[in-house]
Amino acid sequence: MAAPDPAELRREFLLDPEIAFLNHGSFGACPRPVFERYQGWQRELEREPVDFIDRRLPGLLDEARTELARYAGASPTDLAFVTNATLGVNLAGRALDLQPGDEVLTTDVEYGACDLAWEWICRRARARYVRAAIPLPLAAPQEVVTALFAQRTERTRAVYISHVTSATALVLPVAEVVARARELGLVTVVDGAHAPGHVPLGLDDLGAEFYSANAHKWLCAPKGAGFLHVRPEWQERVDAAIVSWGYSAGRTFNERIELQGTRDVSAWLAVSDAIRFQEERDWDDVRARCHALACEARRSLCELLGTAPLAPEEMLGQMATVTLPRPAPGLTGRLFRRHRIEIPTTGLHDERLRVSVAAYTTSEEIERLLSALLRELDAEEGEEREQPEPE
Repeated sequence: MAAPDPAELRREFLLDPEIAFLNHGSFGACPRPVFERYQGWQRELEREPVDFIDRRLPGLLDEARTELARYAGASPTDLAFVTNATLGVNLAGRALDLQPGDEVLTTDVEYGACDLAWEWICRRARARYVRAAIPLPLAAPQEVVTALFAQRTERTRAVYISHVTSATALVLPVAEVVARARELGLVTVVDGAHAPGHVPLGLDDLGAEFYSANAHKWLCAPKGAGFLHVRPEWQERVDAAIVSWGYSAGRTFNERIELQGTRDVSAWLAVSDAIRFQEERDWDDVRARCHALACEARRSLCELLGTAPLAPEEMLGQMATVTLPRPAPGLTGRLFRRHRIEIPTTGLHDERLRVSVAAYTTSEEIERLLSALLRELDAEEGEEREQPEPE
């Protein structure tokens, strides 16, 4: 059976039909059938809270974790649900027990919130957070590996890297990075915030000591659904964000992380429904179609803007970031207000534009973006020409 087309899939999401939503990468979007199941879990919880939490929930979490493990190519005992990838990165970083003088090696294209987390962790330990400059534009993925490990020293203790970067929207060669780190005796922490549902997973085969990910982005689960995968030899060193019942005798790694007092875990339970939603709609074909449109969109945007691509197409998934001809603060707001297009600018000075191609994205929406950009850039040029010359 052929995968549904974008128009069919758009009807399954709750998104405003008047908006060209080209920013799936920021927070994701949950399809109606998954969202309804999520609300169904909430109703079951409220119908009999004691029965649900005390008696049913441990088994329900085991079932959801087992389904997630099958999807991610991992063992259920090595997975724990968390609210988002940033929390998982925090837990992994604290588990390293860094000492004064240790170094954590990373790139300069990582997600800002996690950069802040690592800087905080390193500052408290009197360690260093070393950000290797990635030479954009890239000619090949191997350039990332070369640039990263060129900054490795005898003090390097761990390597932190994104599977898919946020601002630059590049699929990084994480398998090569993990393999190289292992050869050097280094621990690897992978930020997979954009990976599930976006690129194929195989966590056991990858072999990273820590892999933290979101299910609410490209896997289309409800907000508040993420997971942390930890290799068995590191699990005893990982502390939860909250010390609660998970610390009582005999608790497992995932129970220690997940048991945080009374909370609504409906988003975690709905991850199974999100996986099922995608598998029933031939998501491998959907993903391939989205990748092709993302590549086409980037070619058209680079041609329109007169700028070079950041990396080869093999480093793209369902997102693409392009460089603008000049910084464009306020462009995101203008595109939303004037053209009903939701799309972010990225970079320190809003010098890049990132387009997300989700299952429901159409080529017509890309054309709408191109037309709107042309109008906005022409308007900017006109405003510059009208500026009086300084005396």
